[in-house]
Amino acid sequence: MRLLFLTDNFPPEVNAPATRTYEHCREWVRAGVDVTVITCAPNFPEGEVYDGYKNKLISKQTIDGIKAIRVWSYITANEGLLKRSLDYFSFAITSFTAGLTVKSDLIVATSPQFFTALSGRWLGFFKRIPWVMEVRDLWPESIKTVGAMEEGRLLKWLEKLELSLYKSARKIIPVTDSFKKNLVERGVPAEKIKVIKNGANLELYKTQESDVSLRKKLNLEGEFVIGYVGTHGLAHKLDFILQCANEFSDQNIHFVFLGSGAKKQELISLSAQLGNTNVTFLNPVKKSEVWRYLSIMDAMVVPLKKSNLFKTVIPSKIFETAAMAIPIILGVDGEVRDIVEKYQAGLYFEPENRAEFIRVVNKMRDDKELYHELQKGCLLLAKGFDRKILASQMLLELKNI
Repeated sequence: MRLLFLTDNFPPEVNAPATRTYEHCREWVRAGVDVTVITCAPNFPEGEVYDGYKNKLISKQTIDGIKAIRVWSYITANEGLLKRSLDYFSFAITSFTAGLTVKSDLIVATSPQFFTALSGRWLGFFKRIPWVMEVRDLWPESIKTVGAMEEGRLLKWLEKLELSLYKSARKIIPVTDSFKKNLVERGVPAEKIKVIKNGANLELYKTQESDVSLRKKLNLEGEFVIGYVGTHGLAHKLDFILQCANEFSDQNIHFVFLGSGAKKQELISLSAQLGNTNVTFLNPVKKSEVWRYLSIMDAMVVPLKKSNLFKTVIPSKIFETAAMAIPIILGVDGEVRDIVEKYQAGLYFEPENRAEFIRVVNKMRDDKELYHELQKGCLLLAKGFDRKILASQMLLELKNI
C-alpha cells in the first residue's frame, strides 16, 4: 500500500497535529506501508523557519522510514487572518503540485485548517484515487469562536466549501465523537465517518521520578507545580490562569507555562502587570525533552475559552499528561470532561470560573489521598488511549477503503 499524507505540521514541530501524524505514520511504516508525507518547512508557531531548514521550493528527507517532502509555503506567525490564510492556501497549492509526482494508492489530508484537505481533494480527483479527510478541528467554526472571523459572506462560503469536502472524501476520520455528531447533524452520512481519537506514546511518556536538577534550576524546590504545556493561543484563556495566580502567591503553588504562540508576549506582559511572583514562562523544547519538564509538574492545567464549540474537543495534552501520572485540572466541558471523570484522572472547573478554579487547585494540593487516586486514574486513562493501538485501528480503516 502506497499512502500519501498531507499535513502542514510535522516534526521537528511538536504541536499535536505534528505528533499525531508522525506517530501514526511511523507505525504504518513498521506495518509495511510505503508512506510519503508532504509538509512544509517547520516554522510553527513563531512563523520562523527552524535552524537547519530552508523554505525551499522542494526538499526531501527520510524520518524513521517516512519519506518527507517539504514544499515552499508563505510562512507567517500564527496571527492575523489574512496572513494565515495566505500561509494555508500557499501550502494547498504547493502540496498539490508536489503530490502529482508521488505514486500513491490513497491520500489522507488532515486539518485543523481545511485548505490542506482541499489539496487532498484535488489530488484525489486528478490521480483518480480515493482520499480521506482527517478532521482535527471544526474549521471554520473554530476561527469564528475565537473571534478571528465574523459572520458574513466569506464565512458562509467557507462553510459550503467545508461541507463539499466532507461529501467528496471517501472516508472521514474525526478525532472526537462530538465532531462525528456535528457532521451527521449537518447531513454527512454516518457510515463514512470513523472516529480515531488522540492518544499517547506510552514508550516515551511514562511515570518518572521528578527531575531534581531541573526543579532546582528553575527555583521550584518545595513548590506544588501546576504546568501548562502547549500553544499559547487565542482559545486557551491563559490570561485567566494568570489573573488567578496571585491567589496562591503565598501558598507554595507555582505555575509553569511551557511553549509558544500568538499570545505569549501579551501573556508575559500581563503577568508583569499583575505582579505575578509565582509564574514562570519557558520556551518550547524538543519533543524528546518534554517528559523532563512534565516530570517536575504536580498537576497540569488544561483550559479553553468558555464556548459550546469547545465542548466538542479533546485537548491531546491530556493523554501524555495522564501517561506520566500527572493529575489534570480541567477547564473544558463536554467530551473531554467525560473522559477525565470516567477514569478519575483529574478535577473539573467551569471554564473561566475563578472561584471554582481556586477551589479545585487547593483541593488537589491539600487532599493527598485524592491526589494519589487521581494518579491511578491517569494511568488507566493512558492505557485506554495507547497511540500504537489507535494507529493500528486507523490503518485498518484505510486498508478497508
